[in-house]
This record gives sequence, structure tokens and C-alpha cells, in this order.
Amino acid sequence: MGYSGRCFDRYTMVLHMSHIWCHGTSCHKSHTTDRVRGSKGSKVLRTRKIKQDINSEWYSPNQVFNYFCSQGCLMDFMRTHIQRIVALDPRNEALETPINDPVKSEDYYRSWKITEREVDTIAE
Repeated sequence: MGYSGRCFDRYTMVLHMSHIWCHGTSCHKSHTTDRVRGSKGSKVLRTRKIKQDINSEWYSPNQVFNYFCSQGCLMDFMRTHIQRIVALDPRNEALETPINDPVKSEDYYRSWKITEREVDTIAE
């Protein structure tokens, strides 16, 4: 019971907030001031930390920017590891989605309206 409201909030925040390092392969080489760390005479460029607020409503482990600090770091990672990424789930056949016949709208833009066809689940 010895916790004040402020200490308890800080304690629970530490439990629910974590950090991971950016997975960009060259993140530690980018020359930005927020990456500079160290004392005078022994400065280094460090990879950025990314906050992971697991209990937040916006957090999803499937969001790519929970693992990369920028689009540049994401693309750098992709260029470096693309063969390994594709090897995880190779695509040997094209995927198809059944659709209804496209209908051209009569509005100003004369666009096509494409709708997916409902799948019949009735067993005969």
C-alpha cells in the first residue's frame, strides 16, 4: 500500500511500455542528431528505439512501424532480406478472387464498379 498515485502510474507504465530497437540494417549509420550518443570524444550513432505500448488501443503486433523507425529503414531491411522473406511463403500460383461482372457507372467519372461475388456455402 505504500505507493502514491504517481509512483503507481509510473510502475504500471513501465510494465506496459517496452522498447525494441529499429530493425533497419543501416539505422545506426544515419547521420541525425537524435541518434548521437556518448560523451565528448567517444560519440557513436545508435539505432533508434521504438516504443511498444502493448495495452494501447492502437497497438497491433502486425503493424510494420512497430519494428522500424522510418520507411527508409523498412525498405533497407527489405532490400537486404528480400530472398529470405519470400522463402517464408513462396507464391507458385496466382491468387484469384471471384467477382461479379464489372458495371460502368454513369456518373461524372465514368468509373467501373467491381464487387466481389458472394461465395455459396449451401451444401447440396
